[in-house]
Amino acid sequence: MAIHPAGAPSALVLGGGISGLLSARELAVAGHPVTVLEAGKEWGGCVGSHVVAGLTLDSGAESFATRSDAVAGLAGELGLSERIVAPRPGGAWVQLPDGARELPKTGVLGIPANPWDPEVRRSLGLLGSLRASLDRVLPASIGTAADVVSVSALVRARMGRRVLERLVAPVVGGVHSADPGLLDVDMVAPGLRAGLRQHGSLAAAVASQRRNSTGPAKAGSAVAGLEGGMHTMVTALVTDLQDRGVTLLSRTLATAVSRTSDGWRVDAAGETFDAGLLVVAVDGPAAAGLLEKAVPAIAGQQPGSGPDVQLVTLVLDKPELDRRPRGTGILVAPQTPGVQAKALTHATGKWDWLAAAAGAGRHVIRLSYGRVDSTGNQPGGPDTDDGLLAASLHDASALLGVGIGRQDVVEWDVVRWRGALPFAAVGHRARVTAIREACNAVGGLAVVGGWVAGNGLAAVVSDTKNQIRNLAG
Repeated sequence: MAIHPAGAPSALVLGGGISGLLSARELAVAGHPVTVLEAGKEWGGCVGSHVVAGLTLDSGAESFATRSDAVAGLAGELGLSERIVAPRPGGAWVQLPDGARELPKTGVLGIPANPWDPEVRRSLGLLGSLRASLDRVLPASIGTAADVVSVSALVRARMGRRVLERLVAPVVGGVHSADPGLLDVDMVAPGLRAGLRQHGSLAAAVASQRRNSTGPAKAGSAVAGLEGGMHTMVTALVTDLQDRGVTLLSRTLATAVSRTSDGWRVDAAGETFDAGLLVVAVDGPAAAGLLEKAVPAIAGQQPGSGPDVQLVTLVLDKPELDRRPRGTGILVAPQTPGVQAKALTHATGKWDWLAAAAGAGRHVIRLSYGRVDSTGNQPGGPDTDDGLLAASLHDASALLGVGIGRQDVVEWDVVRWRGALPFAAVGHRARVTAIREACNAVGGLAVVGGWVAGNGLAAVVSDTKNQIRNLAG
């Protein structure tokens, strides 16, 4: 049972995803009595699990970026350091309209550090690489002068259309489920434009970021995972919080937030909760809706909802996939005809521990559907589970170059994430900054999560720790 210093204000955390659980842990470590309210029945948010053909698999995030040590550090704190594993070598591929290519290494968002790298040139062609190389002689002001710029505008101006369509769009679509023309480059690639100003070219900025993280590596390999799956981190976090005396209440939806003379009051599931400190760790639209009355300055700043994503997991009896025809997986260029999926992960081809658990000749692949296109629409693939199964079998066959039919499927499952991914649209960064400034001005309040930190566990963990330390300090 935790011991709390005399006078330490109680803390209330709304949301039991990774950011909420981590917030609770940081507050408990600082000596605050903590209660976490989660609307659903499960903990971990997008870091979830499901069982398919007897295998416990990640139903959401299945890896973390190694560009920082934030997630590895948290794993160490939770006693999971020995379970950190690297993916198998081989890297990822990209499906283009004219065929599959290995995705070039040393990229950020698919932007190459060297347009003349052989892998890059194979994807771009001679003229594409020549156009991209002009980036090195363009003024550094191109792409950096405006306060806000989209990923698409920056890449097109610096390196041209082929880099955008054949490298960047597949990566951005696979990671952020959105057209690069809709996304704020400063949110999805922090520091990239500053690097451009410093080094004089976009390629040099990319090279600098990659040097400062993991160094040159095969595309798709600048990540790590946990043996047993990323969901094991959620299990460890929950256990840690229980050991620290944190109160964890699931199926407790917060419906209203108000200020009191000495802190905050939250109405949830027919009960009232009072606390000196409040952390709001729910998605952006929900957070703004809960706080707009208590923090009037955020009125009109509500962020947009993220895209809906559907994940189809297939467990296959298919020895032909032992050769890993597309390495760890393949991203799909939006203009590729006949394929609805935006990405395919060959999970047993990516993680040795999972291949061992699955057994000889058995493979786990996961296909992702749903992204926001250039017009703001969300083509998400078929609406029904049966429709998604049929599409996934067709798409997997096309992307892997191996015929896969219903007879090869041992078991399958569909997981839907409704608006769960943060949507870092152009203008989102300014909106987030305004919301955070307003919340900080009120005092005793923090907002955390992917919608403010950026997509990915590394960003969320680092940002959450910083915000809670400021709040608890």
